[in-house]
Amino acid sequence: MNKTLAKKYLTSINSNKRKYVTCEDLSISFGKFPESIASDLSVFEPLIILDMSLNLKDLVPAIEKYIEEENNKNDNKNKQIIRVYQKDINAFDSIADFVYQKMTYGGTLDRYATLSDKDLKTLKKLIGEEQARRKQKK
Repeated sequence: MNKTLAKKYLTSINSNKRKYVTCEDLSISFGKFPESIASDLSVFEPLIILDMSLNLKDLVPAIEKYIEEENNKNDNKNKQIIRVYQKDINAFDSIADFVYQKMTYGGTLDRYATLSDKDLKTLKKLIGEEQARRKQKK
């Protein structure tokens, strides 16, 4: 079950004018076999597979809750994208220069230095460029 399919089932159940909607009734308007509908909706009510004459209108709150939870999951995934530009990469001559500038303090290596996400992406780009240069030499 995914969010899109749950929304389709919800709109199909809500658009049906009857007070009591079964899998057979929904199959006519939805265009799927009743057994397929029952297996999809078994996420919300497991007994629907055994008795396809259950009222699907009773499942509306559970389907709405599922859709809301899926929307909240997607909101957490939409985080700010970190971009590394060429000027950030050109600020360093090599990987050793990056390590010296970012991870040393007064000329000594700081073991507890932490790199930000942008620093890590910059380092990744520097490593990629270094590997490309080495391949060209061969």
